[in-house]
Amino acid sequence: MDGNVFEPRNIIVTGGCGFIGSNFVHYVVNNHPDVHVTVLDKLTYAGNPENIAGLDPGRVELVVGDICDAALVDRLVCRADAVVHYAAESHNDNSIADPAPFVRTNVEGTFTLIEACRRHGVRYHHVSTDEVYGDLALDDPARFTEETPYRPSSPYSSTKAASDMLVRAWVRTYGLAATISNCSNNYGPYQHVEKFIPRQVTNILDGRRPKLYGDGRNVRDWINTDDHSSAVWAILTRGRIGETYLVGADGERSNIDVLRAILRAMGRDEDDFDWVRDRPGHDRRYAIDPTKLRRELGWEPTHTDFASGLEQTIAWYRDHESWWRPAKEATEKKYATQGQ
Repeated sequence: MDGNVFEPRNIIVTGGCGFIGSNFVHYVVNNHPDVHVTVLDKLTYAGNPENIAGLDPGRVELVVGDICDAALVDRLVCRADAVVHYAAESHNDNSIADPAPFVRTNVEGTFTLIEACRRHGVRYHHVSTDEVYGDLALDDPARFTEETPYRPSSPYSSTKAASDMLVRAWVRTYGLAATISNCSNNYGPYQHVEKFIPRQVTNILDGRRPKLYGDGRNVRDWINTDDHSSAVWAILTRGRIGETYLVGADGERSNIDVLRAILRAMGRDEDDFDWVRDRPGHDRRYAIDPTKLRRELGWEPTHTDFASGLEQTIAWYRDHESWWRPAKEATEKKYATQGQ
C-alpha cells in the first residue's frame, strides 16, 4: 500500500445511474460526507435516474451524457480529482446479439476517459469483471488471481479485457495514476430485471415460472454490491498505483442452487421452474481469490450470509414494483424472441 492515503473531494462516477454504480454513489454519500459526486450517465435502458433520486443535490450532480463524448468528458474531468469508471454495456446476451455497442462503450469510452485523466493528472479507478479470465472447470479447485491469464469468451468480456489492457498500457506509457478491480457477480437493489437474480425474483412476483439456462450447474461467485462498493473505495484511496485487485466474498454457488434458494425464500416449490436452452459460449465457473485485496488493504466483506442478503434483495424488489415494472414486459419479450 502506498504510504499516503488519497483523499478525493470531487469524484466522477461514470454509469452512476446503473446498478453497481448507483450503489457506489449511495455508499460514498452515506460514508464519506466530504465528497461531492458527479454522476456521468448516458441513461441507456440500464441507467435509471430513480436509482439516485432523493440524494442531496448539493452532494450529487447528474450529468446526462456519453463517456465517448470527448469534449464533455474533458470539461468534467478537469474539475475532478478522481474518476471511478463503472459505465459499461454489461449483459452477455445483448453482446451476443449485437456486439457493436459493447466495443464503443467499453473500449472507446474507456479510451476517452483515460485520455482526459492523463491530460489533467486525475486519479482513475477502472471497474472490471472476473469474466475477462474466461472460466474454470466445475471440478477445478483453482480460483482466479491477479496473475490469471486473460481468456475472455464473449463479446462483453472481450471488450472489458480490452479496456483493462488500455488502462495498463496508459499507466506504463504515460504514467496514468490508475488502479483496476475485477469483481465477481454482484447482487442487491437497483439491478435491472434482465439479470439473473432480479429476473427470477420478478418472474415469481408476476406469477411466472422462472427459467434456467442449460443444466443449471454453472457456478458464479456472488458478492453483495455494498461490499463491492467498500472494496472499490479502499482501492481508490489506498491501493497501489498500477495494481489490479480482485474483489470477491467467497460466494461460489451454482445457478440452480441460487434459483432454488430464491424459490424457497418466496414460498414456492424449489423445482417450480422451466429449463431453457443454454447460452452460446456459457462460462462454467467463476471464482475469485481476494487474498491480495485483503492482505494489502485490510478489506473484508460484511455481508457474508448469502441467504440473508438474498432475502433482503427479494424484499427490495417486492417493495419497489414501481421501479422494475416499466422494464419488465420489454425484457421478457426480448428473451422470448431468443427462446429464453
